[in-house]
Amino acid sequence: MSSTSPASPAASVYRNTGFTHFLVARLLAVLATQIQAVVVAWQVYDLTREPIALAYVGLAQFIPMLVLLLPAGDLIDRFSRKPILAASWAVSTVCAAALWWLSGHGSAGVQGIYAVLVLFGCARAFSAPALQSLIPQIVARDQLAQALAANSMLLRVASIGGPFLGGLLYAAGGGALTYAVCFASLGLGTALLLRVPVARTVAGAVGGTIWQRFGAGIHFIRTRPIILGTISLDLFAVLLGGVVALLPVYAHEVLQVGPAGLGALRSAMAIGEVATGFYLAARPFDRHVGQRMFWAVAVFGAANLVFALSHWFWLSLLALAVAGAADMVSMYIRGALVQFSTPDDMRGRVNAVNMLFIGSSNELGEFRAGSAAHWMGAVPAAVSGALCTLGVVGLWSWMFKPIRQVDRFEEASPS
Repeated sequence: MSSTSPASPAASVYRNTGFTHFLVARLLAVLATQIQAVVVAWQVYDLTREPIALAYVGLAQFIPMLVLLLPAGDLIDRFSRKPILAASWAVSTVCAAALWWLSGHGSAGVQGIYAVLVLFGCARAFSAPALQSLIPQIVARDQLAQALAANSMLLRVASIGGPFLGGLLYAAGGGALTYAVCFASLGLGTALLLRVPVARTVAGAVGGTIWQRFGAGIHFIRTRPIILGTISLDLFAVLLGGVVALLPVYAHEVLQVGPAGLGALRSAMAIGEVATGFYLAARPFDRHVGQRMFWAVAVFGAANLVFALSHWFWLSLLALAVAGAADMVSMYIRGALVQFSTPDDMRGRVNAVNMLFIGSSNELGEFRAGSAAHWMGAVPAAVSGALCTLGVVGLWSWMFKPIRQVDRFEEASPS
């Protein structure tokens, strides 16, 4: 364990050298992952010309994550988190090298790409909960909210810039150049992570069998209304109210703006998220956080409802930008509440369940939106989804009164 301590609680989190190293390492890893995702999808489809091949790309990564997330959370609670995260990034680096090698094999390499993606999904199952569990060990406790806001903002920036950069790299040098950049970024990110001082480590192994530890983690979440309400609110709000999957239909049939308009619609929500993320990273708030979270999700649902009913392109852009901004505020508060409500020896399991809920809400949300649009049309599907989100906010606000009563993040800390 390093003897270096986090920055003084009175100082900005950005004066913490360890945290800035962590942010740069995180940026490099996320950029590489986003670049790799868009290029793998493009390359696989280019080689096969079969849409089902793209489904296999997602499936190859999702299944190992689904199987390994909870065991990964248990492992993260029992051992030092930084080596686990570094090891998972190192495995991802190996995957990038393997894709680099396979890029010269044409269609014969597609099966190899699927095998590499399975290994990559295994690495992600460990990296996602390890990363979220490590942040509270890097910064002082009263810097945690600002650190989480900065991390969320950085994730959104990389999620926007990564695919764009990946497209440019692929156009310039094909898969060989793109995967080489991913390999270098992940390798450098892993090296930077090893330089991050961790002031606290997990205090000893957790007793019992793996099933008993799983049960203890699930029991902990079930008996903590703040955690259960927070992560389930995110699950159902996004599952029922997300409209991203319907944007191509709206661009083509409702707004009639074509592919260029579709790109603008997809960017509008991201712009709202990133702008709000920059603001929260610079000026995080810590008052009335429970009520603000419910209001943010309500604004998200209302903005999606405006988008669902709009036939004016600029109003649709504005509605999506507002929805993105509200989602970022909600994400900031949810992340901080989960971190402040969870003791250190439970972070791995709780963050693993949280990651599972987030992944399920995104994947199943797109399926829900697409299937609803198939049966009732795009506009009724979007309207009903937005109304369901508003209904969830009202129901959760009534069911989880302890969340409404949280004023400052510190009040969510376990006794």
